[in-house]
Amino acid sequence: MSKLSRIKKKMTRLFGTAIECREWRSSIVLEGIVNSWEQVVAAGNLAAGKGYKGVVNRIEVKGLPTERIRKPDWRDHHLNQRRVDVLVIGGGIIGSAIIRELAKWELSVLLVDKEGDLAMHTSSRNDGMIHPGLLPKPGSRKAYFNVRGNELYSRVTKELNVDFTRPGSFILYDQWAMKLLYPLIKLRARRNKVKDLRLIGRDELQQLEPGLAPEIRGALYIPSAGVLSPYKMTIAYAENAVANGAEVSLNTMVEAMEKKGDEITAVKTNRGKVFPRIIINAAGVFSDVIADLAGDQFFTIHPRKGEIILLDRKKGELIKAIYSRPEFNRIKGSSKGGGIIKTIEGNVLIGPDAYEQPYREDFTTNRENILALLERFLPIFPELSAKDVITYFSGIRAATYEEDFIIEKSEYVQNLIHAAGIQSPGLASAPAIAEEIEKLTLELLSGQKRVKARVGWNPVRKAIPELSKMGARSRGELIRKKPAYGEIVCRCEEISRGEVIDALQSPIPATTLDAIKRRVRAGMGRCQGEFCTPLLIKIMEEEGFDIMEITKKGNNSYLLLEETKG
Repeated sequence: MSKLSRIKKKMTRLFGTAIECREWRSSIVLEGIVNSWEQVVAAGNLAAGKGYKGVVNRIEVKGLPTERIRKPDWRDHHLNQRRVDVLVIGGGIIGSAIIRELAKWELSVLLVDKEGDLAMHTSSRNDGMIHPGLLPKPGSRKAYFNVRGNELYSRVTKELNVDFTRPGSFILYDQWAMKLLYPLIKLRARRNKVKDLRLIGRDELQQLEPGLAPEIRGALYIPSAGVLSPYKMTIAYAENAVANGAEVSLNTMVEAMEKKGDEITAVKTNRGKVFPRIIINAAGVFSDVIADLAGDQFFTIHPRKGEIILLDRKKGELIKAIYSRPEFNRIKGSSKGGGIIKTIEGNVLIGPDAYEQPYREDFTTNRENILALLERFLPIFPELSAKDVITYFSGIRAATYEEDFIIEKSEYVQNLIHAAGIQSPGLASAPAIAEEIEKLTLELLSGQKRVKARVGWNPVRKAIPELSKMGARSRGELIRKKPAYGEIVCRCEEISRGEVIDALQSPIPATTLDAIKRRVRAGMGRCQGEFCTPLLIKIMEEEGFDIMEITKKGNNSYLLLEETKG
């Protein structure tokens, strides 16, 4: 019996005649109508791992409303007839890292994203953990790129002036099972090339972390685990690329592609038609949509949501690192489950959880999930309390049914490269993925033009000064040079007017309230912008923004309704 026949037989047993299966190129395609999203995902999982390159899941749910995708709210000809060597689609951590690597070469590189700023999806909606690489399946792309990317961050963060620490990861246990499993864990670590992990007993652990619950008997410690700000890292990558000649076009949505034979000749956007030599698909949760526009959809993204809770910085002193518990370390074999993390800024972060849902841009949160996370993780540190919560949010992972990264040249479109299915540990893997995409791009271009290294390439990015981290002397010198740094506008995060102005004038300027947050964290403190929002709006107006057109996150998220005083 063929693999297709076996899958059909299992589908019929579970779903009757509701689902049709067929082969397309080297993938399997699922079609039909079912009663729930859970059935859609179950069918996709059933077809995965059966020897096909990917699962294309086109099953629909009876009565499920179609999602309204956020689209840019204007059209112009900014990019019309633009010819570039490389077009990168997607402004998350992967796309931004890619254009930075490609900016090393004498190439015209353009990144487009449909949002009004970078890092508005998964790259600002995760825990900021740089995973050590223990958990991905040995031999997978996830395992390789995770470990390589983890190593590269030591150099890249210094070059781009992004704060980065390696506090290590503690996988906590309160049973003796961990000691029994340790030989298998060490074998997995060796296969994945994760170094220096060790078991820590109860006494040593209590010395390192006296705030831990007493029932915690020990931990598996992995020192290479790190923490950084994912949105600041994304912006830093892109700013350095722009400083070296790359271009970023925001509010730019890819709508169609024109092909001649097996090659893409033009990409249509809401801002004009672009003519690229090479197209790189780094579109996150929309990477299968872009692949479909190119006639090469051999996989499907099924959105996997995770919710995250942020606690006040005042409790950051209680913990030093990253903590998880074995029973939560994997959710149905497809997610790392989350835990407790001390963020690079000093807050405490709890989560994320993981569950399947049908919409790619549904960033809502629900009470049950938030309470479940608190119940699950607060007991690890008894001094933490639900009263310390200052906000919570959610993000969407770009999961494929094969549960691995797709990093490759298209087999059927000659000038297309995929960087798709990048879910966790995508942040940790980004530097290594960018290296690989750089190599693949140069291979494709080698038959079209001679590519030379860029003269004057500068890997170093000058970051916006952070007043709150400066000593008295440095702070005084800066204020003398730039008096605007002497006025604090965000009390919680100690952000000055000067920092906000620099964010508005940065290489990729902030144009919304949330964009300012992503660059300098104004509004991210305990009061969540209650004090500083009016001041930020006033500064934006003074810097040339029409006060009635200022938005929170772009499109129609206007902050002011009408003037009330003449």
